[in-house]
Amino acid sequence: MIAALRRFCAALSESPALWWSFLYFFCLLSGYYVLRPVREAMAASSDVAAVFPSAMIQFFAARGIALGEFTLQALFTGAFLIMLVLQPVYGALVSRWPRRVFLPVIYGFFIATLLLFYVLFDSGMPGRGMAFFLWVTVFNLFAVAVFWSFMADVYSNTEARKFYGYIGAAGTVGAFLGPILTRTLVDRVGIANLMLISAGFLVVCMVCILRLRRWAVLRERERRLTSGERPMGGTVWAGLRLVVQEPLLRWMALLVVTGVGVGTLLYNEQAAIVRRFYPDPQAATAYYATIDLAINALTLLVQLFITRLLLSRFGIAPALLIPGFAIILGYAVLAASPLPMIVAIVQIITRSSEFCLAKPARETIYTRVAREWRYKAGAAIDTVIYRGADLSFAWLHKLLSMAGTNAVFLGGLVIASAFTLGAFGLIREEKKLPADR
Repeated sequence: MIAALRRFCAALSESPALWWSFLYFFCLLSGYYVLRPVREAMAASSDVAAVFPSAMIQFFAARGIALGEFTLQALFTGAFLIMLVLQPVYGALVSRWPRRVFLPVIYGFFIATLLLFYVLFDSGMPGRGMAFFLWVTVFNLFAVAVFWSFMADVYSNTEARKFYGYIGAAGTVGAFLGPILTRTLVDRVGIANLMLISAGFLVVCMVCILRLRRWAVLRERERRLTSGERPMGGTVWAGLRLVVQEPLLRWMALLVVTGVGVGTLLYNEQAAIVRRFYPDPQAATAYYATIDLAINALTLLVQLFITRLLLSRFGIAPALLIPGFAIILGYAVLAASPLPMIVAIVQIITRSSEFCLAKPARETIYTRVAREWRYKAGAAIDTVIYRGADLSFAWLHKLLSMAGTNAVFLGGLVIASAFTLGAFGLIREEKKLPADR
């Protein structure tokens, strides 16, 4: 404990930019986790009119389809289609404008739309659940993807292996605070005012971006890297093209797709349970907030005491393989004995290992590649490909669930094995990169 604290203090003195990185990620995840329980409650709601627009409900009802039976599938389909539309928009933004422009524009857009959702929830507008679910999905993926791409501008690979665990821990503390605020305030101020709280956190994120920019410029000058203060250029679809062409990015995509798969199967099972036992939206919101707190507790402990040690001394291999083998074991147990408590434990292991080990390990790789790889290809993997996997596995879950719970978890076991295979492939390709750029 004391040794870990000393290492942490030494890191702070070594890099003043860490303070602003901590504050940035803390506020980003605080703002997101204030909203996440609301999103989960909307997805699990039995009030179809609150989730979907009236015209959409009537359209499917006229064709003999009860939309409430396909809530998650419809939401994931909508999320994927929105990602397809936004990917070229994002590609055009980062291609034609310098970093000092497109980063504030992205966060400014999210702040403005949060103010709009305040009005929608305050008025109780029908269909607000679907709109909010889709928006939070876009916000989570794009805002976090942009954050890590920006961190790769600020830090070298050596610094990333030392600091990313600590930066992740700052985000985890924010992920703790968000559900606490939601659980404490949702009954007092209502769901609508949670939008304003989240918007306040994002305003602080914009301040951090402006402060961190000078360290990014300094690193680029010292190492003679391409400056992010000039437009990146390239095509709007360059990210997806790079993923197809480059073996390292293909393995990265496989790892993300299979990671989404094991998480989505568990998520959908959990949503079915919540729909039965927590029909009230505020009770469901409080339930999801409690689950997030448990996951974040484990994540924080690993980030503070294990992540830096693994990445600095052993590289990315242990941080990628440990989650893979743990998930295989978890799904094997679930396939043999699908008890509710075991489902919860595997959910905690799956999400926490992604946040504290697999995600930081993957992000250190982007410090050793060109900016187009991390801002375009990295964003494409974390948005379009991620949501495409989400959509595919949401429908796969619907198919497997017809054969029973055991079939779902046996399918998850196969996907978990593919996740581990992807980890081995990524480790092999990462070794071919230069030590630092």
